[in-house]
Amino acid sequence: MNIFTEGSFYTGKYRNLFRENGISEEAVRHRLDDTWNELFYGAPDVRIYHPMGDDKGYIVDTGNTDVRTEGMSYGMMMAVQMDKQEEFDRLWKFAKVYMQHTEGRYKDYFAWHCKLDGTRLSPGPAPDGEEFFAMALFFASKRWGDGAEPFNYSEQARIILRACVHKGENEDGDPMWDPATKLIKFVPETPFSDPSYHLPHFYELFALQADEQDRAFWKEAAARSRAYLHKACHPVTGLSPEYANYDGTPAEPQPHGDFRHFFSDAYRVAANIGLDYEWFRCDPWQTGQSNRIQAFFRDIDAADYRRYTIDGQPFEELSLHPVGLLATLAMASLAADGPDAGHYVKLFWNTPLRTGVRRYYDNCLYFFSLLALSGNYRIYS
Repeated sequence: MNIFTEGSFYTGKYRNLFRENGISEEAVRHRLDDTWNELFYGAPDVRIYHPMGDDKGYIVDTGNTDVRTEGMSYGMMMAVQMDKQEEFDRLWKFAKVYMQHTEGRYKDYFAWHCKLDGTRLSPGPAPDGEEFFAMALFFASKRWGDGAEPFNYSEQARIILRACVHKGENEDGDPMWDPATKLIKFVPETPFSDPSYHLPHFYELFALQADEQDRAFWKEAAARSRAYLHKACHPVTGLSPEYANYDGTPAEPQPHGDFRHFFSDAYRVAANIGLDYEWFRCDPWQTGQSNRIQAFFRDIDAADYRRYTIDGQPFEELSLHPVGLLATLAMASLAADGPDAGHYVKLFWNTPLRTGVRRYYDNCLYFFSLLALSGNYRIYS
C-alpha cells in the first residue's frame, strides 16, 4: 500500500522508488555520487561541466559545442540538490556575467546560448532557463543563505521573475508568461507555448517566495499549467507536441522546423508531471497520464525510439536522445500506478550514462531522474 497520500511539500517525505524496487540505499548513494562525479569531473567523453578561471564554470551542450541557459540552469539545480555550492556559484557567475542582459528589451533575461568563452550567439531568451535559474536560486538561498551580490540568491531570483511577469508593461519588451492565459511562452515574442516548459510545481513555490504583489499570479499560473497539460497530452497515447498553442493543440510549423510532434523537447513533460505529483499530489489526472505514456512505450526498445505524431504514428526518424526519453519515462513512475511503473524504474537503473557527442541532453535528464527516483530531488523553502 502506498503510504504517500500527500505531496512531499506537505509531508517532507520523498519516495525512493529504487528502494521500493529492491535496490539498496548504499547502491543508490554510490550511483548518485558517481554520476555527479562523472558528469562534472569525469572522462572527456562523459563530463559536461568545465570550470573557467578562478570563479566561473559552464555546462557545455556537447552536440552543438555551446553553452545554453537550459544547461546552465540545469547544472545549478543539480548542484544545489547535491549540496555543491562551489560549482553552483561558478555556474551562476558565468551566467550572470556573460548571459544576463543589463539593458534593453531583454534586461534581466538571459541570452539563450553563447560560445564557450561567453561570447553571445543570440540575444533572445528561452523561458525554460529563466524558470530553472529562479528555482535553483531560491533553493540555494534556503540551503546556504544569501551572500553578497551576485550571490544574494533570493533577490537574484526575484529580479528574474519580476521581469518574466512585468516586462512589456512599460513598452520595454515582452513578458515570458502570456498575461491573458498565464501560460509560459515558447519565447517572449511568440503567441504559443512549449508543454515541456510547464513546471507548476515551481510556480507553487514561486507563489511563496516571489515579490508579494506577484504571488497570486504564480498560484494561478500553477493551476493554469496543470489544466493546459490536460489539453496538450493526447488522451490515449499520453504524447504531447514540442510546441503547442494556448488551447493545447499542436502549434503550426515554424521557420526553424515542424514541432507538432513528440520529439526531444516533449520528453520532459513526463518527468515534469512526475515531479509535480511527487511534490504536490493535487492532480489525480497525472496518474492516468503517466500510466498512458508508459504503456505507449512498453513494447518499444529504447534503440527504436522515434519521432511520433501525438496520436502515436512513428516516423522513420530515430530519437536523438533515447537515454533522455527513457529517463523521463522512468521519472513518470513518481505518478504512475500501473503495471509499467516498476519496470521503467528497473530499466532506468540498468541503463548507463550516455557517452559521446550527443550526451549532454540525455545525461541532464538522466541525472534529474536519478535524483527524483531516489527521493533526492527536494524542496528547499
